[in-house]
Amino acid sequence: MTAQALRQKVGQFFFPAVFINDTEENIQETERLIKEHNIGGLTFFHSRASAATNYESKKKVEFNDDSYQKIKALIVRYQNAATTPLLISIDAEWGLAMRIEKTPQYPYAITLGALPEDKSNLVYEVGKQIGLDLKAAGIHYNLSPLADINNNPNNPVIGYRSFGENKEKVAHFAVEYLKGMSEVGILGCLKHFPGHGNTNVDSHLGLPVLSETLEELLENELYPFIKGIEHNVDSIMIGHLAVPSLNEGKNTSATLSKPIIETLLREKLGYDGLVISDALNMHSVSKLYETKGELEWEAFNAGNDILCFAENVPEGIEAILQNASPERIEESFNRIIKAKQKVGILAENHFTSGELNFERASALNLEIAQNSITKIIDDFTIEQIFEAQKNNQLAKLSLYKNTKNPFFQTLSTVLNSAEFAFENAEDSSISEIKKGLEPFETVIISLFVPKAKPMNNFEIDDEVLELLSDLLQTKKCLLYVFGNPYVLPIIPNLSKASRIIQVYQDFEEFQKNAGIQFLENNIYRGNLPVNIEIQ
Repeated sequence: MTAQALRQKVGQFFFPAVFINDTEENIQETERLIKEHNIGGLTFFHSRASAATNYESKKKVEFNDDSYQKIKALIVRYQNAATTPLLISIDAEWGLAMRIEKTPQYPYAITLGALPEDKSNLVYEVGKQIGLDLKAAGIHYNLSPLADINNNPNNPVIGYRSFGENKEKVAHFAVEYLKGMSEVGILGCLKHFPGHGNTNVDSHLGLPVLSETLEELLENELYPFIKGIEHNVDSIMIGHLAVPSLNEGKNTSATLSKPIIETLLREKLGYDGLVISDALNMHSVSKLYETKGELEWEAFNAGNDILCFAENVPEGIEAILQNASPERIEESFNRIIKAKQKVGILAENHFTSGELNFERASALNLEIAQNSITKIIDDFTIEQIFEAQKNNQLAKLSLYKNTKNPFFQTLSTVLNSAEFAFENAEDSSISEIKKGLEPFETVIISLFVPKAKPMNNFEIDDEVLELLSDLLQTKKCLLYVFGNPYVLPIIPNLSKASRIIQVYQDFEEFQKNAGIQFLENNIYRGNLPVNIEIQ
């Protein structure tokens, strides 16, 4: 094989990051990389301010209503620059909406994890619909779902992105999601091998260390990956986390560990599909090597086929050419070509298109809402509620949304009452709300949790937690939580609530369904996917 042919093959391992909201200069730079280095694919992010490690910076994320049109146009432009068609990838765990405005959003994995086992067909449908949305944009490869078992409530980065803490359910639902995508010709990816659930460090910023032995990992963390391998998962992403017991006692990131990728994943678990690194710009690995290209070589040498978010393409290619055997290059190249064949991009006229179907997404979201809503406490009857209303003892309080939210609007068709709202610390007065609620003994509270990540108490103001604590001790409170269930333990005196219903998402379908469920006194089909202690 000529040196040039080998170089062309090595280029296929590189998937640099590209951004929907890039400048023309950045776009031309990417076109140059495609033309000059025959790179294998691209990984799309929204903007430089929101990509992987940049979210801890203070850069403001710009929102554009035309991002979807922009990404479609950019993909065509980049494909036109390529000799070998590019495999276009994106993180779309809960749909294109994870990266692109004005596109269908599906529930977080934790919400899907609340579905009963016999409703796993809904997880399959989510995978399928996300696949169709990606296809419409010209994307072939979804870097999801997570196979991480979230068994650590203090996990700053997995949490709501995991199907929960039951290994069988995580495995079952991850496989269903993958099957749905595969059905419509989209590649999937289980991440973050060997399991990022039981960590309390964010690997975008530092290196989490797992203390488990191989036996413990095989018993728990590795279980969903093993099931995925049994079902021929297209690819597995290696996480930036250290597992000393698998790595001769060393605290090296799994992404750079031969014993973890070659010995455990390939030899012991018998996996021969694509292995992709987690983003190589993440601080737990990006700060290790001063020489450009060295990180890319180390990641390839450890056993990764695809170098995701590689920042040093020319240097990385050189380093691999200098150090890798032709056989190893051939192995990775063949896996990438096989993936490209599966999605049909090597055929002529391979560009796909289609339309986003918001109605289909909405119908699916409603069905998930009906089957995931979860009762945590309920010591209050519908008769008591109507009695309170009749005696002018009923009020409603909305936290972090105004009173015109679909949940309250649905309730008010039958349950008219005084309504109060705290939207934010600037525009709302807690003391006025407290005073307004004094005459009422029963309060229906909708808590729209401001953030999905647990940092800073999910961005809930201390005064709101104090108000909740006070109301829970002095009134009959019926609390509906639209957000991450891990918020529950931070609410003081929550065990004094007369009713706690976990709704998970704040989508219109979830809010309306919660209102209908309330008024019709329907049964609750969901189960909490994680163990939660309430105070």
